[in-house]
Amino acid sequence: MSSLIASSSRATRMTAAMAVFLAAMLLPLSFTGGVVTTPAISHALGGSPAALTWLTNGFMLTFGSLLLTAGIAADMAGRKRIFIAGLIIFCVSNLFIYLAQSTAIIGVFRALQGIAAAMTLAGGSAALAQLYNGNARTRAFSLLGTMFGAGLAFGPLLIGLITDVFGWRWVYASMAMLSGIVALTGSAFLPPSEKQPPQKADIAGIALFTLALILFTSAVMLLPVYGFLSLPVLALFIASTLLIRWFVNHCRKIKHPVFDIALLRSPRFAGVLLLPVATCYCYVVLLIIIPLHFMGGDGLSETQSAFYLLALTGPMLVFPSLAAFLTRWFTPGAVSATGLILAAAGLLALGQALQGGSISLLLFSLVIIGAGAALPWGLMDGLAVSAVPVEQAGMAAGLFNTVRVAGEGIALAMVTALLVAINHLKLREVAADYSPDVINDAVNWLGGGNIDRAADLLPTVSRMLLRESYDSAYTFLFQALAGMTLVCAFMVWKMLRKNGHGQT
Repeated sequence: MSSLIASSSRATRMTAAMAVFLAAMLLPLSFTGGVVTTPAISHALGGSPAALTWLTNGFMLTFGSLLLTAGIAADMAGRKRIFIAGLIIFCVSNLFIYLAQSTAIIGVFRALQGIAAAMTLAGGSAALAQLYNGNARTRAFSLLGTMFGAGLAFGPLLIGLITDVFGWRWVYASMAMLSGIVALTGSAFLPPSEKQPPQKADIAGIALFTLALILFTSAVMLLPVYGFLSLPVLALFIASTLLIRWFVNHCRKIKHPVFDIALLRSPRFAGVLLLPVATCYCYVVLLIIIPLHFMGGDGLSETQSAFYLLALTGPMLVFPSLAAFLTRWFTPGAVSATGLILAAAGLLALGQALQGGSISLLLFSLVIIGAGAALPWGLMDGLAVSAVPVEQAGMAAGLFNTVRVAGEGIALAMVTALLVAINHLKLREVAADYSPDVINDAVNWLGGGNIDRAADLLPTVSRMLLRESYDSAYTFLFQALAGMTLVCAFMVWKMLRKNGHGQT
């Protein structure tokens, strides 16, 4: 009888964990879904370059900025409650996107999805930790990472197929149905959250940090539209800087701040925080700009673009495990730095492949980038926790995840701004007969990967010149990203040379 009860309890726990695992697949599906469906939404509903970019940027802005807040809310209001609420909001927002008749309305609900994603990730991770202990918990979180990687690897292909066969609206209808099923499963099988001892949350610190991050990310996202020296951008940058300074002073003065500033004085922890920054620029941004290049510049369908992208995302299913295996003989810093150097080499090759039109070099460079980025990707979550004292592990993990997710939105906005700036410099002379507003509109379309719309705005400029500007901008971008990745590799190697706390 007792074995039957134990078996039932084990099955219930596995079903509850499966709800968290499926939710982990939904997040990368939503991330890549905004990218893959953007051209189809543009054809169906129109929209400016800024509005179309917001379909991805809006999601990343709210996801990254509110992740820390969602984690605090999960501890205070209940992990299961926040997890289920996030999934419900996610389901409803997808249904409204399915019904939407305007790109601007879709952008609003994409931003709402980012809030839902933050709640789902924060609540789900905490709920999973409650289900397992010891080695079983380690295996569960390893599987959680694998599911997230699977969504990242195969999400573009799945969404591309749905878009090609059924239309973009069915992408969001499918995600609404899946998130609804996961919410019902989690509601039925996840145990109630354990009672937490009463604690006073640093509400002021959370508010200062969140607002500063939102303003800074918004300023970066507005760079392609207004330029660095414009009043809105400068005002946002200045306001975010003042809020960050206020936040730091606040954390130094109170007894239990939301974040211990002293952690950043540890070279090892600071080195760990560089890893998600590096992978943002050598890997995550490519998940956005490469499909736009394939679909907008090369005229490939969503499915064809997704098949090519598998060369980049496929290694993420294998190489994180290889990274853990290699740490038997090499320090995590050496493995991570080697992976970043490999990714930088792939970025340089990718620029040549896009200009030269070599399919074999293109696929090879994407595989090299994916494999290189996957090595630190497989280690950095564990490093974030092990780089600090045990009693500060939760705080370190919260900051690490915030840096990773918010960094993705900032990196994407910076890359978009750089592409627009490069194209503007190249076209300013050849399109001198046009007004600055027309040139800016054309450059924004070109930076977003839509050569046809740019050509319509600049009919006297040859398509060959537009294509040359487009390709050279990507080549320069990949060179810049390779340089940034190499700098991060050197700093990571230097800061993480020691294995563990002070051991060589």
